[in-house]
Amino acid sequence: MEPNPTSREEYVRKVLSAYGQTPGTTGTIRRGDRLLAVQLHQRQVPLRVVENALILAAARRLLRPADALPLGTIRSLAYFFPVIDEVLELKVGQDYFRYLRGKIAQLPPNPLK
Repeated sequence: MEPNPTSREEYVRKVLSAYGQTPGTTGTIRRGDRLLAVQLHQRQVPLRVVENALILAAARRLLRPADALPLGTIRSLAYFFPVIDEVLELKVGQDYFRYLRGKIAQLPPNPLK
């Protein structure tokens, strides 16, 4: 696992910024989210892994059948922890996550966000 080249404060700021901008979240950062971001830094989870997990989870939620029941809004960074662990184990390249980012970018904007 590659170490995080940023300070704890910068890492936490970047994680929380990415989380707040992730489609499907409230966009609101709570104290608990900040503590979870610190835990990720302590675990030395690479920032890229966190960002990729946010994209993977958002893509799974957004790229569903049109007739699927709507999902609730994500209210905590904790929602993404299982996906972060999953991404740590994945053997796919960055091209896959670039592809997902592109698919999400093609979607119409969410008026509720």
